Amino acid sequence: MTEQIIALVLDEGKWLSAAMLLSLIAVLVLAVRQRRQRLCTRAKIIAAMNLFFGDMIGIMSFGHLLAVTLKFFQGTLEGSLGLLYALGLTLAIPAWWLTFETWRIVSFEQRERKKLVALNVWLGISLLALGFHNLPLAGPAALNIAYLFQSRQIAGWAIISTTAAAMLALFIASLVFLASGQSFEQFRGMP
Repeated sequence: MTEQIIALVLDEGKWLSAAMLLSLIAVLVLAVRQRRQRLCTRAKIIAAMNLFFGDMIGIMSFGHLLAVTLKFFQGTLEGSLGLLYALGLTLAIPAWWLTFETWRIVSFEQRERKKLVALNVWLGISLLALGFHNLPLAGPAALNIAYLFQSRQIAGWAIISTTAAAMLALFIASLVFLASGQSFEQFRGMP
């Protein structure tokens, strides 16, 4: 049983799909909670978009840190433990901070916007610094920032529609990756 759990944790093909499903559940819980609050629609949308992104990256970062720890104790870790932990924490800290901030949104003020922008920038740049192949994961950061600064309803709906379509495409891609049974390197055709 323990070996099956370890194999599940180390299977990188399952983390994105699971992270996206758990993030969707968190957004639904947030939506139910917000029904009782008198928030403007814009604040609700900002909270939902940022919660989904923060949760998704936070869960995947947790999975990365857990896998690194397990591989270290198994003696199968390839690479520097310190560097791999630093990479995981570079994403985990702003992701969970962003998640925490979205649960606290009770109004939409300039101070909150600056914090959300900073956390999205941190995550987006960190993901892209790890490789251009992370662009689909970093894209929501740019869309979250764009929504924070949009002032026209049509622009807002365009950003929301783009975000929803991108997340659906990413989820479908994660399911294809999951179904392939391959590692990330094998799936991308890397040696």
